[in-house]
Amino acid sequence: MTYLVFFIVGILAGVIGGLLGTGGCALIMPVIRFGFDFAPALAVGTTLTAVVFTASSGAIQHIKMGNVDKETAMLTGYSGILGVIIGSIVFGYIKPYGSLIDLIIGIAFIVVTLRMLYEGITGLIAAAPPQPAPASGQGLPGTPLSKSILGSAIGFLTGIIGLGGGYALVPSFLYLFKAPMRFAIGTSMASFVWMALVGAIFKLYQHVVNIPVAITLGLGAVIGAIYGAKLVARFKPAALKTLFGLLFLYVSLKYILIYFGITI
Repeated sequence: MTYLVFFIVGILAGVIGGLLGTGGCALIMPVIRFGFDFAPALAVGTTLTAVVFTASSGAIQHIKMGNVDKETAMLTGYSGILGVIIGSIVFGYIKPYGSLIDLIIGIAFIVVTLRMLYEGITGLIAAAPPQPAPASGQGLPGTPLSKSILGSAIGFLTGIIGLGGGYALVPSFLYLFKAPMRFAIGTSMASFVWMALVGAIFKLYQHVVNIPVAITLGLGAVIGAIYGAKLVARFKPAALKTLFGLLFLYVSLKYILIYFGITI
């Protein structure tokens, strides 16, 4: 019965991730951390391992649809692996300090919150949500050096807190490189799958992964993401982002305040 609950959580995370373009990990991590009382390090490792399933599935689909700039994916992905390795080594040192991990994740979630609330509220006020100007030609603009630096930074972040795909790569491609939306999402998936895989291997080595739970969550999220993508047209994105932005504001404050011994 417990694994059925995890499977349902994975489906819901996949649906919401598909609707918001943030990836299911942003929901999975706080749910297993607070809903199922996972230790902070175990929540990070289990979430990142589950994300391997969704990132792999998403990457395959976007490659088939022609939504991946392969050069950018290679540059960002390969440099991201280096970042993940360094971040995972750092994670190994802070692993015993659960409250510190909670604080770092809480600060990271603030970024998610601000992005969602900005896009949501702006979209509700305006006739349509503001979008970056489309890039000319195909693929993502930007220099190889800038893409490599971005990959290393996101990889480092992933190695420590297990987040990085839709959470950080998509908005970076959109707002820093002014990439078209479909290339931002597709290339993010293709880049991040390597970071997630290497990060998961490190987390397994560091003994912070509940393997059965990670597999159950991952399979559920893959299914949920399919339906989430189909439901996008039925909801107003701005309203969804405002609603979940407020939810993630609560999540981020919960993470941060728990570091100071305050429970909300």
